[in-house]
Amino acid sequence: MVQQVTPETTIEVIYPESDGQPMADNTEQFAWIVKIKENLEILFASPADVFIAGDLFWYPIQGNPNIKQAPDTMVVFGRPKGKRSSYLQWNEDNIPPQVVFEILSPGNTLKEMAKKLQFYQRYGVEEYYIYDPDKNDLNGLLRSGDSFEVIEEMNGWVSPRLGIRFILTPDTLEIVSPTGQKFLSPGEIDQLREQERQRAERERQAKEAALQELEAASQELEAASQEKEAALQELEKERDRYQELLAKLKQKGIDTDNL
Repeated sequence: MVQQVTPETTIEVIYPESDGQPMADNTEQFAWIVKIKENLEILFASPADVFIAGDLFWYPIQGNPNIKQAPDTMVVFGRPKGKRSSYLQWNEDNIPPQVVFEILSPGNTLKEMAKKLQFYQRYGVEEYYIYDPDKNDLNGLLRSGDSFEVIEEMNGWVSPRLGIRFILTPDTLEIVSPTGQKFLSPGEIDQLREQERQRAERERQAKEAALQELEAASQELEAASQEKEAALQELEKERDRYQELLAKLKQKGIDTDNL
């Protein structure tokens, strides 16, 4: 009797793209997530190997979908831009996000935040920033070996990876790019774009007016030149007529030298 060998069945592991929870608990938290994520996208628009995402599941261990986090914003240097349903680290040259941002809301618990801190520390995050917009409180942690060290002074701190500066004013957090440009909300960016459009339009109109004035001046100069040319031609005709008259008088024996 021949025994049949049944092929070993491979069980497909599912890595969920969503946990059904909202991205943010309130408008303030959402606004900060969008501001940081979108301004980082603008800052690193040119390099092709900087991937930035907001509220995207990060799975560091292949085969274990229960180990995951969805940072409010994460930055990965060394990975190409592009669409992803989740960040599967083993498909990304095993490069973990180097920088992570979390924006606190009243719904965040100490247990939840401690769990996130342990996760980011364990799986290779280099810089971890936590901002509480309600309290205007910013905290940062920087990797040292296998653990995090607290950044003692965050006001004026410059991110080693991102090059951005954090400035805490009495009312809010300002983030400034290496070029000195403040991180702006989408509305502020649109307003700035409109101001730039209006400035460019004013410059265009000024240049157009200057060209029109130059064209008018050129036409006036051309008209004056034509008038001068016509006057010279008329003068030449008068000279010819005068010479012709003198010649006729000489033919009649009139001494034109004594006229």
